[in-house]
Amino acid sequence: MLLIHGFRDYCAILFVKGALVDDPAGVLIRQTKDVQAARQIRFAGLAEIAKAESLLKDYVDRAIAVERAGLKVPMKETGAFAIPAEFQARLDGDPALRSAFQALTPGRQRGYLLHFAAAKQAKTREARIDRNAPRILVGKGLLDD
Repeated sequence: MLLIHGFRDYCAILFVKGALVDDPAGVLIRQTKDVQAARQIRFAGLAEIAKAESLLKDYVDRAIAVERAGLKVPMKETGAFAIPAEFQARLDGDPALRSAFQALTPGRQRGYLLHFAAAKQAKTREARIDRNAPRILVGKGLLDD
């Protein structure tokens, strides 16, 4: 239902289904534009956490209500994610890579698409594709060992 994250500049309480949690105080933050479900509340120190105790209890209660209701975050389908032009060209020219990519789980496919698309330069996207094509061909996800 929730995670506690520690980072160098802040710590956070992350609500796994935070997109469904009512946020009257406007404190829930989406980590990146690609995060679909999770939202977090960030703190710069212990004093901020102590000051927000009643707010945190309220948001935990809201998250519990979401879980008890059995609500599910509507996730974007893998097909809705853009395929970078460089990767599409590679898939079009390499049937084995296309087949291997299509055989990956939707989550693994999304991981690669987001990783390739995050590069600002075509040269970097191509290098990422080159580096990861062997992993795709053996059915591994971006972070699999």
